This record gives sequence, structure tokens and C-alpha cells, in this order.
Amino acid sequence: MTASTHRLQHLVPATLIFALAATVTWLSFTREPADAFLFPRIISVVMIGLAAWNFARAALGLARVGTGLSTGLLIRTAPGVAVTLVYVFFVAKWLGFYAASWLACVMIYALYDPTPHSSAAWAKRILVPAGFTVIIYLLFNTLLKVQTPRGIFF
Repeated sequence: MTASTHRLQHLVPATLIFALAATVTWLSFTREPADAFLFPRIISVVMIGLAAWNFARAALGLARVGTGLSTGLLIRTAPGVAVTLVYVFFVAKWLGFYAASWLACVMIYALYDPTPHSSAAWAKRILVPAGFTVIIYLLFNTLLKVQTPRGIFF
């Protein structure tokens, strides 16, 4: 692997992450009501700062840990990325944030869990995301009072 290929394998994901952080930051500062977007604004400012630092390290060739984004890794992560994109752009608004989060977690868990697809494994694949969903509900709704997308469930 040449040095330019190695740098490119770090620069492409760093650029994508920076673009995502910039989009989230822009959206959080342009949406109304402003009070509902206070938490996303705080998180997005931290996120874009870290993304800019990551991008600068990749652009300057300082990111030397790991092999970067290989074709094999891209192929293995594509199903999870597809589930996440469908969740973010469609299902969260239709089902509601918490129901869609549970469903996305179950799907990603089922995609990447190496255990056989038996009934015991499915029980675990359903219960672990349910526990995670309860935790994010308590965190976002009860503690932080964050408005989440409402859908047909809640």
C-alpha cells in the first residue's frame, strides 16, 4: 500500500464525517423553535469540532493508526449504513423516534450478531434493544426534555 493510498483511505471517511457534522450543525442552527434544538446545537458544535480535527489530521497525513477504509470494510458496513439511512430519513418520522430506534437496533443486531438465528438468540436481539430504547427514552424525554420525532406510535 502506497503512502497516498493510505492517506486517501483516511481522508475519504474523514471528509464524509466532516460533511455529516457540518450538515447536522447547519440543521440544528436553522430549525425552529430554537429552544427545541438547544441540545442538538451543543452536540453538533462538539461534533463539528472533533470532525474538523479528524479531517485536519487525515489531510496532513497524521492519521497513521489502522488501515483506513478498505473495500472489504466498506462492503461489511454497507448493510448497517443502509439501515441507518432508512431509519434517519424515513422510519423515525413515520413510526416515531423510539419505536424506530428499537426497530433499527433489532435490525442491526440481527445483521451483525454472529450467533445462529434461533429463538433464544432472537429473544436477546429483541430484549437488548428494548432496554437500550428505554434508556434513551429516559435520557432524552425525562432528563433532557428533548423533542424527538413523533410518529404513529409516539
